[in-house]
Amino acid sequence: MTIQLPDSEGGLRAYEPRPEPLAATPGAPFTSRTVFSAAHVVADPFADVTPDSPAAVDWDATLAFRRHLWSHGLGVAEAMDTAQRGMGLDWAGAAELIRRSAAEAKAVGGRIACGVGTDQIVQGSLSEVRAAYEEQLALVEESGAQAILMASRALAATASGPEDYLEVYGHLLRQASEPVILHWLGPMFDPALEGYWGSSDLDAATDTFLEVIAAHPDKVDGIKVSLLDAQREIDLRRRLPQGVRCYTGDDFNYPELIAGDEQGFSHALLGIFDPLGPLAAEAVRALDTGDVAGFRGLLDPTVELSRHLFQTPTRFYKTGVVFLAWLAGHQSHFTMVGGLQSARSLPHFARAYELADGLGLFPDPKLAEERMKNLLSLYGVNQ
Repeated sequence: MTIQLPDSEGGLRAYEPRPEPLAATPGAPFTSRTVFSAAHVVADPFADVTPDSPAAVDWDATLAFRRHLWSHGLGVAEAMDTAQRGMGLDWAGAAELIRRSAAEAKAVGGRIACGVGTDQIVQGSLSEVRAAYEEQLALVEESGAQAILMASRALAATASGPEDYLEVYGHLLRQASEPVILHWLGPMFDPALEGYWGSSDLDAATDTFLEVIAAHPDKVDGIKVSLLDAQREIDLRRRLPQGVRCYTGDDFNYPELIAGDEQGFSHALLGIFDPLGPLAAEAVRALDTGDVAGFRGLLDPTVELSRHLFQTPTRFYKTGVVFLAWLAGHQSHFTMVGGLQSARSLPHFARAYELADGLGLFPDPKLAEERMKNLLSLYGVNQ
């Protein structure tokens, strides 16, 4: 049985779906690496909303997906950009997501870290930026989750130079009750973050970032680097103080960065590990036994899919992530917060389906095929 998929030339081509999924079983957390999946939110498809309305979330399906990730030993990075933070999910929705997910993590014994930002405000003075961060940090800590200090659009717009970043982050780290993860999100993920850490020169920005960490190493569990530049991450990783982890956020080069080299390795906090969850877990379990070749053998073939989902404009990768969750049966529909299901083209979806199917990511390949055919029919492609 074949399915007709649109190609990049405007025609159709026959594709034969994989008959069986990848065999992946749930298991305990890993021993060699700390691994978080940044998880998406499931919209309520029956809510009468517009793209400008506050997010309407299907809480049952959203929390069920997190239980799926925890069952495979992955940690959940909550209320991050993968959850459409700043692209449909406002602070009120993120706060509710944090409360619910943290309670669910406690109930099932899952690891969770949650994003702390400033999205209550669009812009403001440095004191207002600090206050916004403080409000969110307090909520995350009260929920019992680890805090991830996210990059702030408001701070990027307000800061006049590196000293403002040093002041704001130093203030927050002194307040934090437990070590946090610092998140450096590049402008390819959010154009409003251009020049973060006080400079568009990445070498100068790196020096400021490291200065923040060096001043408070006991308050920094690790850093998440999302610059899509493997060598820059390796160089930064080698300059970290002893005991401060590097969590790769590089959705283009993650296998080599997690595998590491003779001087160290990266842990992981990745949006691509939302659709790759069970396969990624199998790979890291191989790494736990010292089988680097087995780890790379499982994870290297996934890079083509990840690069496809995260292609320019990178910030719309969430659309592909939710699309694959629908095909995999984790949710009953392909509706997104803010109407973001329209952000990618039909050929993009077709290629994502083909690559994911080839990897065996769909627990029920027949269901995925039927849903892909349903989507194609909406675009006028009849099988």
